[in-house]
Amino acid sequence: MTDQHRIEQLARVAVFAGLTPDALDLLAEIATEEVHLSGTTIFRQGDPGEKLYVITQGRVRISRTVPGVGEEALAVLGEGDVFGEMALLDEAPRSADATAHEPCKLLSIPRAGFEDLLFLHKDLAYEVLWNVIRTLIRRLRETNDKLTFLSVTGKF
Repeated sequence: MTDQHRIEQLARVAVFAGLTPDALDLLAEIATEEVHLSGTTIFRQGDPGEKLYVITQGRVRISRTVPGVGEEALAVLGEGDVFGEMALLDEAPRSADATAHEPCKLLSIPRAGFEDLLFLHKDLAYEVLWNVIRTLIRRLRETNDKLTFLSVTGKF
């Protein structure tokens, strides 16, 4: 994948919305492409959070294993979605498993490079962190809606 193609992919991601071409170029420089076959584990709950991922093709299932029940899918993400950002921000272990739901291509952005960019480029940090906050709020609202549905239907 060329740097220009990486920039185009990153520009379509909500977390990087509104970034200048120069800022997208800086992100593209530290991003690497990963290819995963269907069913491949990208990371497991409890693993160290060392990368943020952008889906450029395919779908990724985010799930947790519930004792006595099995796998519970939390989300199936597609092209343009980001995952793994929580562990990059709070340095906690991964909170769920990520599995290639179908063959997929990802851009991975390593923690060290990401932190360096945010430290050196305060305008970039401001935009990215606000976009991450908006993404996390949207996901929290979706979780609240699911919990409300489950409690109303008696499936909780």
